[in-house]
Amino acid sequence: MENHQQHSRRAFLSRTGTLTTAWAAIGMTGGGALAATTGASHAAGEAGASALTDRHYYLAGVRLEEGFEYDGETVIGTRTALYTLEIKDGKIAALHAASAGLADDLPRYQAHGQLLLPAMRDMHIHLDKTFYGGPWQAPRPRQGKTIMDMIALEQKLLPELLPTSQQRAEGLIALLQSKGSTVARSHCNIDPVSGLRSLEHLQRALENHRSDFTCEIVAFPQHGLLHSKVDGLMREAMGMGVQHVGGLDPTNVDGAMEKSIDAMFQIALDTGKGVDIHLHETSPAGVAAINYMVDTVEKNPPLKGKLTISHAFALTTLSPQALSELATRFAAQGITIASTVPIGSLMMPLPQLGEKGVFVMTGTDSVIDHWSPFGSGDMLEKANLYAQLYRGSDEFHLSRSLSIATGGVLPLDDSGKRAWPKAGDDAAFTLVPASCSAEAVARMPARTATFHQGRMVYGSVGQA
Repeated sequence: MENHQQHSRRAFLSRTGTLTTAWAAIGMTGGGALAATTGASHAAGEAGASALTDRHYYLAGVRLEEGFEYDGETVIGTRTALYTLEIKDGKIAALHAASAGLADDLPRYQAHGQLLLPAMRDMHIHLDKTFYGGPWQAPRPRQGKTIMDMIALEQKLLPELLPTSQQRAEGLIALLQSKGSTVARSHCNIDPVSGLRSLEHLQRALENHRSDFTCEIVAFPQHGLLHSKVDGLMREAMGMGVQHVGGLDPTNVDGAMEKSIDAMFQIALDTGKGVDIHLHETSPAGVAAINYMVDTVEKNPPLKGKLTISHAFALTTLSPQALSELATRFAAQGITIASTVPIGSLMMPLPQLGEKGVFVMTGTDSVIDHWSPFGSGDMLEKANLYAQLYRGSDEFHLSRSLSIATGGVLPLDDSGKRAWPKAGDDAAFTLVPASCSAEAVARMPARTATFHQGRMVYGSVGQA
C-alpha cells in the first residue's frame, strides 16, 4: 500500500500546480481530500486541468484576518474579510478588496473563501535517511540502548537506505508541501559509512525541486565529529555548498566536550558557515556544553547570529534564574533554538526563551526511521502541540502559537493589526478551510493548496 501511495506522490509532483475546474462541486474540504489522494491527481488530469504557470495573476476569494474582536480587554474572536491577491513574479503585488474592479487581462483563480496562512517552515528534519516511501517498519526497541548502540545500528542500515535515498527525500519534500511547508533545514549524514553519498543524493533531490522548495543543509556528523574522524569529510561538504556545520553530543559521543565543540566551530570559522548542533545531553555536561558554546560565540564576533542549538534538552534542568540569564545571552548573540516541541517529563522552556527575545523554531526531526515512527511532517501540528503544552487554548494564544510553525510570521501582530500579507511580500502561503488562524491551530485542517514564489506546488484552486 505504501509503495503505491509513494508512486502516486511522485506522479502528482510531475503535475504540480494543477487546477481543477470541478472545485465548486467538490467544496473546500473536498478539494483538500482530492489533492491528497491517489485519485486526486488522476481526476484532475482527466478533468482537463491546466498548470498554473502564470507569472502574473489574480487569486480571488482569499480570506484574510482583519483584527481581533474584544470583550473588554479580552480577545474573543478574529475578524476576517475576503480579498483578491495580485501575484506577480513570485511576490504579492497588491491586495484588492473583494468588491474592487480589476483588470480583465489577467488570469483569475478562486480560493472560495479559504483562509490564507503563511507558508510553514520545517527547520529540523533528516531528509536523507528515512523509511518513508517503503513498507512499514517500526524502529527496534530503544529500552536499554545508548546513543552509541543506535549509531552502531545505523551503520548497518545506511547501505540499505542509500540506493533509494534520493527518491525517498523527494517523497518527504512532497509530504511537507502537502502540509503547507515550502522551506526547510535538513541535516544530512556525513559519516564513514556513507561518506558524501547521502549529501550527493540529497542535493540531487533538492535540485529537482529548486523552483518549488527551499532547503538549507546541515552537514551532520551523526557518528561523532571526533569519534568517526570526519573533519576532512565535513570540510569537503562545506565546499559542496552546505550552509551549516553540524555536531552531536560532544561529551556522550565524542568524549571530549571542549575539543569537539572547538573542532565544529573551527570548521565554521574557516568556511564562513553557520552551526547547528544536536545537543540531547541533560546531564551537567549538557549545561556545560551550552555555556561553552555561548562563551565561544561571545569571543568570536563572526559567529554572532550563526549558532542554532537543536533540542537543547539541558535547558529543562536549569533554575528560573539561570535560564533567564542564559536566555539573555542567547538573545544578545542571536543564538537560535530548534525544538520539536517534545512531550516528556521535562518541559522545554520555550515560552520563557521567547519572552527573552530568543528565536525558537520547530521541525519534524524524523518522519519515520530507526529513531522514531511518529513524525507527520506537519508544522501546524507542532503549533497545536505548542498551544496544548503551554496552555494556549484561548483565541489570542492559539493565534500566537502559529508563529513557531511559520518562522515568526503571523497574520496579526499582538495588538491585532495586520502584519501579513503586505504588498511586496513573497507569495509563499497555504490555503486552509478555516475561519481564522486560531481555528487552524486548534483544528489542524487539511491544506488544500500550497504556494511557493507565486507558484502552486501542491493542491488545487478554482478557475474563475
